[in-house]
Amino acid sequence: MSAVRRALPEDAEEVLRLRQIMINSMFGDPSAAWHGESLPTLRAKLGEEDGDFTAFVVDHPERPGALASLVAGTIDYRIGKSGEPRGMVGFVFSVATDPSARRRGYARACMTTLLEWFRERGARRVQLTASPEAEPLYVSLGFRPKPDPLLELTL
Repeated sequence: MSAVRRALPEDAEEVLRLRQIMINSMFGDPSAAWHGESLPTLRAKLGEEDGDFTAFVVDHPERPGALASLVAGTIDYRIGKSGEPRGMVGFVFSVATDPSARRRGYARACMTTLLEWFRERGARRVQLTASPEAEPLYVSLGFRPKPDPLLELTL
């Protein structure tokens, strides 16, 4: 298996390609028109070593310059509470594997690395939204379904 590594600014286009694969599979939205506007910010974020965002990737074993798998996440601060006094919460928002590289353990390896990154930064809780196909992976890593009273407003 290829080694998991932190994504670099030069990986930004491939990160967007894999994120689009995830968006297509979860939401059926093939539009990539937003990529150009997103690219400069993503490159800058991938260049920050100590920020609240990270992405981990595996290089594609058969396609030089391409990525096989991606996970990305952020740490949010929320005012502390009992059992979580520091208020650091991890959120996984993008997990994707190139269709030609699936079933090789890449997503699991990337997720394990991201979970360690969260631990090192003091997050005691990690959240994500899972597709039905991906839920078994997350359950095997210890994630549990939780009733979600989330409301959302688009501005």
